[in-house]
Amino acid sequence: MSHNTGSSIGLLSYETLVHAVAGAMGSVTAMSVFFPLDTAKSRLQVDEKRKSKSTPIILAEIAKEEGLLSLYRGWFPVISSLCCSNFVYFYTFNTLKKVMIAGPQRSGPGKDLLMGIVAGAVNVILTTPMWVVNTRLKLQGVKFRNEDLHQTHYRGIFDAFSQIIASEGVGTLWNGTLPSLILVLNPAVQFMIYEAMKRRAGKGNKKVTYALMYTEIFLIGAIAKAIATTVTYPLQTIQAILRFGQYKGDGKGGLMGSLSNVIKLFLDRLKNQGFFGLYKGLEAKLLQTVLTAALMFVVYEKITAATFKVMGLKQTIK
Repeated sequence: MSHNTGSSIGLLSYETLVHAVAGAMGSVTAMSVFFPLDTAKSRLQVDEKRKSKSTPIILAEIAKEEGLLSLYRGWFPVISSLCCSNFVYFYTFNTLKKVMIAGPQRSGPGKDLLMGIVAGAVNVILTTPMWVVNTRLKLQGVKFRNEDLHQTHYRGIFDAFSQIIASEGVGTLWNGTLPSLILVLNPAVQFMIYEAMKRRAGKGNKKVTYALMYTEIFLIGAIAKAIATTVTYPLQTIQAILRFGQYKGDGKGGLMGSLSNVIKLFLDRLKNQGFFGLYKGLEAKLLQTVLTAALMFVVYEKITAATFKVMGLKQTIK
């Protein structure tokens, strides 16, 4: 049986696995390159009493106070979570594409959006515990301006899991799940535009069309990601606070980051910081998420295309 036949249908298809691995590798590469921007964003979201708002200034502050390597604090747990998260997302998305789009028919924006939402929901439910742990590890040992924040003492990923379950209960590992489920619209919209651009570029057979495809995906994906991020950023801030969960007050999330906790944190932030307090760290987040998303898709496409070529598989665009 040829690779092409064996990979055409099924949950455990070779083609779907290639997409999942390429997506995971693309995200790991891109996040590693722009990781300090994610560090700046996390500090501004959680440590609300930090005055610096400019990304270069806060990066300089962190490097000066805590050392240059602190810009990469929590790199391994973040990369591990991101690798698993994107593997699950790309695998689920491409599996759904195989199931929902059989034969010669093509997908459309509506189906792409639905597949993105389902893939995002599966991803959130399976990987939220990893994101809770990596948020804690990334902020461990930092010099907070806000004295109401606890310092954690975890020796690593597994010790963090063990301590959280023992002292706070297993449900804490799913803190921030509600805003995370709402936020699946962010990558879903991005994937919808991305898939539409691929189909448009795939209608031509000339090599220049595919060169144009990369340029268009980079630019339009970046714009789409910027808009989606700006609209949903206040919810991302609440998500980060719930995941960190080290407040001496009442600001911790419940078992599933319940709606009441989300609303309470949102209103508290609004009262204490004003409307723009909900957007602290947006500059760093936009730089990081747009550049990371654009680079991720380029690496993903390159790895996928190279793997299909080496294995003699035909890459289809639907």
